[in-house]
Amino acid sequence: MTGPAPAVAAVRVAVRRALADVAPGRTVLVACSGGADSLALAAGLAWEARAGDTWRAGAVVVDHGLQHGSHDVARDAAATCRALGLDPVRVVRVDVGTAGGPEAAARTARYRALEAVADELDAAAVLLGHTLDDQAETVLLALARGSGERALAGMRPVRGRLRRPLLGLRRADTEAACAAQGLVAWHDPTNGRPAHGPPAALPAVPAADLPLRSRVRTEVLPVLEAVLGPGVAQALARTADALADATDAVDAAAAALLAEALDERAPDARPGGVVLDVAPLADAPAAVRRRALHDAAVRVGCPPGALVRVQVLAVEALVTAWRGQGPVHLPGGRVASRACGRLYLVLPNAGGDEAGDARPRTGTGGPRPADHDDQHDDRE
Repeated sequence: MTGPAPAVAAVRVAVRRALADVAPGRTVLVACSGGADSLALAAGLAWEARAGDTWRAGAVVVDHGLQHGSHDVARDAAATCRALGLDPVRVVRVDVGTAGGPEAAARTARYRALEAVADELDAAAVLLGHTLDDQAETVLLALARGSGERALAGMRPVRGRLRRPLLGLRRADTEAACAAQGLVAWHDPTNGRPAHGPPAALPAVPAADLPLRSRVRTEVLPVLEAVLGPGVAQALARTADALADATDAVDAAAAALLAEALDERAPDARPGGVVLDVAPLADAPAAVRRRALHDAAVRVGCPPGALVRVQVLAVEALVTAWRGQGPVHLPGGRVASRACGRLYLVLPNAGGDEAGDARPRTGTGGPRPADHDDQHDDRE
């Protein structure tokens, strides 16, 4: 008796390992676009749930509505998921905004939809179909942008209930897994020409019109492979793995520092702002202090993707190089300023003050931390 094709077996093993800690009977969802990566993952989840009689396996298909015929693509993906035995299968149409550009806006809308369905179904995990190739593209983009170690650490295998079982597999593996199981995957034309398959059967999209990530995939990485030799994608993924543990350690230390420095009883705190005691910040290692200040800025509403290193360094100068300088203006209309040994991160007109005035004012209420929309820097 022959076993499954190697690529099929690899996907199933990856799913099994990724869900080893999920109790039997819990709901596990897969985000399925109908592309080869997510379709192979959906098939792997369906097999593992059925073979082990373990989880209730379902799927979420997000229709971004950005391309002509997206409704049909979503319908077909949902039908394939049901044919694989996944249940429930939800199709969610989302409204994509414009904040951060089209790719970021679509990603934000997608993750909100996935979390909403996961909440509704009390799902223990949501599986995402990112592969080693996606990880390599993420790291390369981060390098080109001069991003910090958080972005260079790439996408994490586990982040909350989001799980990425396929980060150790190549895109060619998912394509082979679909072919071996007779699954017909949809190819998004904005992804560029696929590495495998008949390109003549696909609509042409001019390279200049492709999203940046797709241009990295179809133009930049092939050049790097040609010049530097094979294995560039694997090397970039290893870079992410090497930085992940160190980044987690700095994150944990920064969270502890932020908790220590937070002055929740400051008499002049503003609603929605954060007040920090300068002393523990000044004594902390630079890497930890900068991460804490970055996270404090995000907490008060600075968009994570727009907050850059030079701005964090300017806020840090209020702590380590204080000479009475004025406020630091941050993305999202937030402002950082220092007074009386405290660092204030606020929305200037919060509490009725005039816009642009970053000086702390006396108030009666304590700080009300804003929701922390931590997008990390996954670029997924």
